[in-house]
Amino acid sequence: MMIKISNRQGHQLAVQTSGLQDGPVLMFSNSLGTDHGMWQAQVAAFAEHYQVISYDTRGHGGSDVIADTTLQNLAEDVVDILDALTIEKAHFCGISMGGITALELAIHHAERFHSITVANSAAKIGTADAWNMRADSVEQTGLADIVKTTHTRWFSEHFDYVHDVLAQKTIQSLAVTPAQGYANSCRALANADVQSQLSLIQIPTLIIAGQFDPVTTVHDAEFMHQSIANSQLEILAASHLSNIEQPQVFNQALAKFIQKI
Repeated sequence: MMIKISNRQGHQLAVQTSGLQDGPVLMFSNSLGTDHGMWQAQVAAFAEHYQVISYDTRGHGGSDVIADTTLQNLAEDVVDILDALTIEKAHFCGISMGGITALELAIHHAERFHSITVANSAAKIGTADAWNMRADSVEQTGLADIVKTTHTRWFSEHFDYVHDVLAQKTIQSLAVTPAQGYANSCRALANADVQSQLSLIQIPTLIIAGQFDPVTTVHDAEFMHQSIANSQLEILAASHLSNIEQPQVFNQALAKFIQKI
């Protein structure tokens, strides 16, 4: 079921709920330039035993484009969704931009989460200059150029993304992401850096990395793993969107991790 909730700034966020209404809650957060649909394989796998929530990050999919977006805002949106659905605690799984959002949540809102899973992400993703340049470029010329080359970053050469329905739908979701929403998220990522706060994270943490990921590398994942006391690291034979490239292995790693908590 797709619903709209208002966040604390009075903007609308698109939220999808499925699965067991009274089951433990598992929440998924998308990557930059995608929407909740990227989690289709996970929603299908976990809906039998969990209440599954996926949502469109602000500026993406059916959620409002919101100016002056920060990492703090991205995390607060998650808390606002939980509040609107009267959910006290959840397991949270985010990929890429959703992954650094997970870290921010574990640092500042730990009481709301049983665990976090940080997939294909880093405590600081890329450089501020690169993100700000990308934001400026997208504002001026749109997303067409990024869409053309995105498969080289999102998927490895070992994966037939051309014939994978979900991979194609996810590339299409980038093509229809509002350019301003994308640019605002780039600026949030330019300023997002939680490297010095990782040692504050106390809740169970699963870190998933892609062996072939050129964006958020295995080295980034190992840094997080070494800095977060209660963390586990899984490395999958995939590139940046490991949940789409290796859905079975991704789901197994996530299921095994949250079942132990």
